[in-house]
Amino acid sequence: MQPARLCILLLLSVVLGGCSRERPYTEEIGAWQAEKDQFMRRASDSPVPEAQRATFPPLPYFPVNEEYRVPAALKVISSDQILEMPTSTGQARKMRRVGTLAFTLKGQPRTLTAFVEATEADLRRLFVPFADLTNGSETYQGGRYIDLDRTATGLYDLDFNRAYHPFCLYNSTYDCPVPPRENRLVIPIRAGERLGA
Repeated sequence: MQPARLCILLLLSVVLGGCSRERPYTEEIGAWQAEKDQFMRRASDSPVPEAQRATFPPLPYFPVNEEYRVPAALKVISSDQILEMPTSTGQARKMRRVGTLAFTLKGQPRTLTAFVEATEADLRRLFVPFADLTNGSETYQGGRYIDLDRTATGLYDLDFNRAYHPFCLYNSTYDCPVPPRENRLVIPIRAGERLGA
């Protein structure tokens, strides 16, 4: 690992809660996946139609790969930039750009824009929709999402192993934002939720 990347990862680990972990990273992601499965099968607000929940299978994921967990720095956008993001039902969702996440993945510098709903006053949670070269074959054609809790430092743990499909994949009545052009990565992201075989 390059010294600069190691320093950034160490700094990020301190900022996000220290170097020691209660459990190994793969177990942490496994627990997160298990919680998602429980939500899909049992929660009253699950997107899975109620009649299908009892037999709904575990969600498929790419193998956990720490290469897809990278430090990112948020450059906040000072103006209220509103984007009308198209959705899966042909509507438009007004989203506000909060800032640009800068990170390095596969040895190349990359960026993704972080959003909140235009009417949302609470900026503590960032919405990062993205598309990549797996869409339409290995993952949902409409892209995937990552949610981030806002940090005071502007440093983020951008973990594509936590990427998930929009709920409209499981229920067509959901109105899901489609990642804008600025959030289309020109590489395959084989991490996070995937389509079944």
